[in-house]
Amino acid sequence: MSDVIVIGGGLAGLAACVALAQTGVTVTLLESRPRLGGRASSFEDLTTGELIDNCQHVAMGCCTNFRHFCRVTGIEASFRRERELFFVAPPTLTTNTPPDVCRFSAIPLPAPLHLTAAFLRLSYLTLREKLALARGLKALARQRPETAQRMNFAEWLAEHRQPANVVERFWWVVLVSALSESLDRVSVAAARKVFVDGFLANRHGWEVWLPTLPLDELYSGQLTEWLTSHRVEVRLKSGVERLVLENDHVVAVDLRNGECLSAKQFVAAVPHQRLCSLLPGAWHNQPPFNLIDQLESAPIASVHLWFDRPITELPHAVLVGRLSQWMFNRSKVPSPQFPAPRENGTTRNSQLETRNYYQVVISNAREAAERSQEQVIAEVVAELKGIWPEANAAKLLHSRMIVEHTAVFSPRPRSEDLRPAQQSPIANLQLAGDWTQTGWPATMEGAVRSGFLAAENIARSFGRETPILQPDLPVSWLTRWWIGSRETFGCDG
Repeated sequence: MSDVIVIGGGLAGLAACVALAQTGVTVTLLESRPRLGGRASSFEDLTTGELIDNCQHVAMGCCTNFRHFCRVTGIEASFRRERELFFVAPPTLTTNTPPDVCRFSAIPLPAPLHLTAAFLRLSYLTLREKLALARGLKALARQRPETAQRMNFAEWLAEHRQPANVVERFWWVVLVSALSESLDRVSVAAARKVFVDGFLANRHGWEVWLPTLPLDELYSGQLTEWLTSHRVEVRLKSGVERLVLENDHVVAVDLRNGECLSAKQFVAAVPHQRLCSLLPGAWHNQPPFNLIDQLESAPIASVHLWFDRPITELPHAVLVGRLSQWMFNRSKVPSPQFPAPRENGTTRNSQLETRNYYQVVISNAREAAERSQEQVIAEVVAELKGIWPEANAAKLLHSRMIVEHTAVFSPRPRSEDLRPAQQSPIANLQLAGDWTQTGWPATMEGAVRSGFLAAENIARSFGRETPILQPDLPVSWLTRWWIGSRETFGCDG
C-alpha cells in the first residue's frame, strides 16, 4: 500500500507526485488515459505521422513554480527562452503592403522601465494612445485587491477612459491570449495578475518559455522516467470510479476495472467538472463541493497547418486585430516521430517531409467553435497570406483544427469565491488543479502551484514541515515606488 494515491496525471497531479517523492513518501499515480499530461498533451496526426500538441502551451518567466518543477525533473532543457516577441500590426483597408512587425524586447533598465522601448515600438498605437495605456497600467497596478474581484475588466477600462484602439489592440490582445476570455468576463483581479506579475514587477517576468519537444515527449517520456526512478508507481489506463469513504475519511479508491486500492492520503487532481462524480452523493451539496460546478469554462482552438514551403522565418508572432491570435512556427521544433515510416519504408506523405508546420492559436474560441473547420481554416490562411507574402506562393498540404471546449476555467468576477482550497473538508483528501485556490488564473503555473500546495499539506500530516511552494520573482524597488504601496502585491488574483 502506498502512502499517497494521486488521481489524475495532468500537471497538478504530476506536480503533487514530484513534490511528494522528494519528501520520501511512497506515491501511486492513477491516470485514466494512456498518457500523462492532461490538457497539456499530444496526439499522432495520422496524415503526417507526426506527434503534435493539441494546443501550444506557453510559460512565462514569472511562472516560478512551473520552472522549478521543470528544473527538478530535468525537463527544463526541453524549453527555449524567448527574450523577443513579435507583434504584427492589424490589417488596414488603405494599403496592400505587409503590416509592420513590431519587435517587443526589454532594455537594460529596472522594471517597470525595462519594456518602455517595447511599448513605444508598437507602431499601430499613436503617442496619445500610448500615454493613455501607461496611465491605465499604473491605475491597474494600484488597484486595491478588495475591489478587484467585483468588477469585470471591460467596465474597468471604460471607467478609466481607455481609448477604443488601446482596448482592441493592446488590452484585448494580451488578456484574451492569457486568460482565454472576453474582457467583459474577466475580473479586474485576473487582469491585474497578468500585467503586474508578467510585465511590471520583474524585468524577467514577461519572457516566454516554449517547449522544444511535443508535450507527450516531456510528460509521458522524460517525466515518467523521473517519477519511476523516484519510486512513484505510474499506472496508466487506470480510471477511478469512486472514492470509498468511512466515517468522513477516504479509505480507498475503486477503479473501473474492479480493483480497490488503499492509502493513507489522497489527492484528487481532476477537472472540476469531474470531482463530484468521485464523491458519495451526501457530499455533493456541502461546501465547497456545491460551489465548484458553478465555475464556468472557456474554449481554446488551435489550427494546424502544413505548407510546401516556409511562409515566415519568425519563430512566433502575436497577430493583432485578427481571428488568429498567436502563430507558432513549429517547423523550428524537432519532432522525433517525423516523418513516420510505413512498413515499406516510405512516409505517409512524402510532400510533408520538409515539415513547414505552423500552429495558430485562437483563445476565447466560442465563435470559432460554432463555425465549420473549413471556414475557420480558410480565414486563418487568408490572414497569414495578408501578413507574409511568402504564404501566397505556398501550397497548403494539410490542415486540421482542434477545439478544447473546457480548456480553462473562466476567471469571471467573484469566481475566486467558487475556488476551493487544496485541503478539502475530508481530512485526508486534497484537491489539486488550476481551478483551486492558487492566486493564479488557469495556467500551467496555477496547476503546479496547486499540486505543490496539496503536497505541502500531506507532508505536514506525515510530520514533514517541508516548504515546497516557490516564491514569486522579486518585485523591483522601482515598481514598488511607482505603484506606491507594498500592500498591492501578493496573491490577490
